[in-house]
Amino acid sequence: MLMKKVADKLLNVGGRLLDLSQPCVMGILNCTPDSFYAGSRMQTEKEIAQCANRIIAEGGLMIDVGACSTRPGFVAVSSEEEMQRLRFALQVVRREQPDAIVSVDTFRPEVAKMAVEEFGVGIINDVGGGSEQHPPMFRLVAQLQVAYVLMSSAPTIRDMLLGFARQVQQLRDLGQKDIILDPGFGFGKTLEQNYEVLEAMDQLGIMELPVLAGLSRKSMIWRLLDITPDEALNGTTALNTVALLKGASILRVHDVKAAVEVVRLRQI
Repeated sequence: MLMKKVADKLLNVGGRLLDLSQPCVMGILNCTPDSFYAGSRMQTEKEIAQCANRIIAEGGLMIDVGACSTRPGFVAVSSEEEMQRLRFALQVVRREQPDAIVSVDTFRPEVAKMAVEEFGVGIINDVGGGSEQHPPMFRLVAQLQVAYVLMSSAPTIRDMLLGFARQVQQLRDLGQKDIILDPGFGFGKTLEQNYEVLEAMDQLGIMELPVLAGLSRKSMIWRLLDITPDEALNGTTALNTVALLKGASILRVHDVKAAVEVVRLRQI
């Protein structure tokens, strides 16, 4: 049984086998002008290069590149604009960190296809999820055989588990092998529901798949504490600690150094 659980946390990313039985950190690189956290907005070549290099230097294992804001109330840019931004950013990331594991944060299949085929992106981080039978993104990642982050906007762990069970089976039926679950903090949940999901997040272990926790500087922290996103690093660190105790395999963060320290301390 132990061997089975370890095996299920092995992730194939472009032929590189990652053992996620030990947690790791994914650093955020937003090439957008409107991310909710101003400190994550990287638009110039120099800013993108510095961010990519900092993520790896501080111990991040993955660089998650986003080109379309998904903050509350966002207005999505066109797919053409999103691809233009990504091409610019990914070219810089690949030049600066050619061996890095790169993820792209998008809900559009055509954008994901471009990123994989043109830049060898190994992970698609999909905030779209999908409620229809075999949605287009499911078919695409199965065809390309890239690792896939499946996010849920369900407000409760019960609804989340039901949705994940159905969607994971859809992906398996299509031949998708490498799946990561994301409980979707900040998506489709009230402030209270976010904390209820975090408290019960260990129940996702029944799926025997890696879990990504994206809590970094989100409104569930700064609204509760009556602060701003700029002041939410301490709260982020506290909740990342809880997420690790609840079984998270990947911490997706703006502040890589702080998250890497949490992971190291958790392993003592």
